[in-house]
Amino acid sequence: MVPSRLLSVGPRPLLGSVWRWTQVGLLSASCADCAKHQEPPGKKLLSEKKLKKHFVDHRRVLIRGGRGGDGASCFHSEPRKEFGGPDGGDGGSGGHVVLRADQQVKSLSSVLSRYQGSHGEAGGRKNCSGRSGTLLYVPVPVGTLVKEGNKVVADLSCPGDEYVAALGGAGGKGNRFFLANDNRAPVTCTPGQPGQERVLFLELKMVAHAGMVGFPNAGKSSLLRAISNARPTVASYPFTTLKPHVGIVHCEDHQQIAVADIPGIIRGAHQNRGLGSTFLRHIERCRFLLFIVDLSEPEPWTQVEDLKFELEKYEAGLSERPHVVVANKIDLPQARAALPQLRAHLGPSTVIALSAATGENLEELLLCLQELHGRHVAAELRW
Repeated sequence: MVPSRLLSVGPRPLLGSVWRWTQVGLLSASCADCAKHQEPPGKKLLSEKKLKKHFVDHRRVLIRGGRGGDGASCFHSEPRKEFGGPDGGDGGSGGHVVLRADQQVKSLSSVLSRYQGSHGEAGGRKNCSGRSGTLLYVPVPVGTLVKEGNKVVADLSCPGDEYVAALGGAGGKGNRFFLANDNRAPVTCTPGQPGQERVLFLELKMVAHAGMVGFPNAGKSSLLRAISNARPTVASYPFTTLKPHVGIVHCEDHQQIAVADIPGIIRGAHQNRGLGSTFLRHIERCRFLLFIVDLSEPEPWTQVEDLKFELEKYEAGLSERPHVVVANKIDLPQARAALPQLRAHLGPSTVIALSAATGENLEELLLCLQELHGRHVAAELRW
């Protein structure tokens, strides 16, 4: 006969180990379930540098306003009130689609090809109107032109400018709306109207006071880096700049002058050679121009003539705007020798000789920019 104390003591370690194993197993299973049902982490937002990798300055967009909600057809129901009358509410209006100029947006690459406004909700019982659709704001860069066909319908040239691109549809009417003395129990209700549908063409024209125009490797990007905090790519091969850059030049009296670096233009750009003349749209808003000339090249005065010719081919009168000829690379010996000939050929035109690489004579350029900007401000005040 086995003692009772042996029976009471023997199974305890076995049961304890099984209980501990069961507890660990449940704990690990619960952790696995938590890991399985845990939501994946959100995607890391792209930096502004990556978002601006592909510069887009034109876009075709299909925009539809939201559809209006349908009206309701129903009658009031209440105990001991047999003829309550119609109480169908109106549908909510569809949401508009609004373009808004935003300083944080630098390109049209973030603009989608299609936008749909939010729809209005249908009406309900007890004369409850449906909720209207919310406004859909589409951020676009400052300086965006909105065209419908060949007609310019909006110019978003200032931060915060808005344009209603597509109107939302009107909400339908409930049967309460049709109540009249000769019709005390109308059952008629109307559906919501579809939103406005438009095909718009967005075209970006950068807003800058001065535009730098020159041939490839003339030193435009180096000069913009020297006079502002902009950091365009600089290299020794042509067509380094493939998209426009805008830098802010800080002058006295807290004045700020925006200077645009336009990609290089070559002879025959109006015939779509090189990068073509597409990027010249960005200097249409510039009030004065800087012709950047490479003094190390033979006969540098021909560069100014060719640049003016290409500007005139793009838009008549563009080359006649106030301008200054900037003779760059004065630090090279052959460039310094060609400076008197350049001034002799250009005549009364203002020529500023400097070196963007060494910083020589940059002060004269800054003073000239400040003077041209002052003339522009004074002319606007007179108007």
